[in-house]
Amino acid sequence: MYLCARMQTKTEAIVLHAIKYGETRMIVDVFSRSQGRLSLIVSIPKSPRARVRKQLFQPLTILEAEIDVRQKAQLQKLKDVRLAVPFVSIPFNPHKLAITLFVSEFLYHALHSEQRNEPLFDYICSSVEWLDGQTANFANFHLVFLMRLSRFLGFYPNLDDYNAGDYFDLRESTFCALPPKHHDFLKPEEAGKMQLMMRMDFATMRLYRLSHLDRDRLLEVAITYYRLHLPSFPELKSLAVLRELYETP
Repeated sequence: MYLCARMQTKTEAIVLHAIKYGETRMIVDVFSRSQGRLSLIVSIPKSPRARVRKQLFQPLTILEAEIDVRQKAQLQKLKDVRLAVPFVSIPFNPHKLAITLFVSEFLYHALHSEQRNEPLFDYICSSVEWLDGQTANFANFHLVFLMRLSRFLGFYPNLDDYNAGDYFDLRESTFCALPPKHHDFLKPEEAGKMQLMMRMDFATMRLYRLSHLDRDRLLEVAITYYRLHLPSFPELKSLAVLRELYETP
């Protein structure tokens, strides 16, 4: 008889997606610090005093989890869980909720088979904690987050190669003086905006004001960029909600 290798591990994990599975269980996809991407089967007791509650598995919630990891299993068993970082504002702010819903759906697809990557995990968690702590000037968070995320996934462009008037080749992740022979590139005006946004971080992005049309266009470019580098990247259901919220006066 073949026995699957298994171990119990304690790790921080960030929730990417959760779906109800029967009456008292959920399937929860997480990105963990020590194990990378995992799909968990989670039992949700009906008792109001139970420690494990479905509210723990909202998008981008940061957990401290004990997981029974079986090497060949598609679903890993969650043994115990608690909040690692209680949010103070995200659950109560509709703009932040829309952003976290979009970012979690994006990561759910972008990190589909991501292995252990502690710098990436730390980047995601520190970004979400920054968003939770802000009272204003976070409208461009998702743009800066996506552009800087590409650094951890292997297709961040070399910004030192940029010169005013350059085009940006979306396929090759390079700035170039002449337009490529294919259609996946940005003209100089948009290439300039793109490299500026890529140089920004969360602390400095407040200095760059965007109309909702500019924000929509840069987001469209960022998603196109990821689709060119990540096979089978789908349409995002949460994108319409995010756009509608920012178009509301």
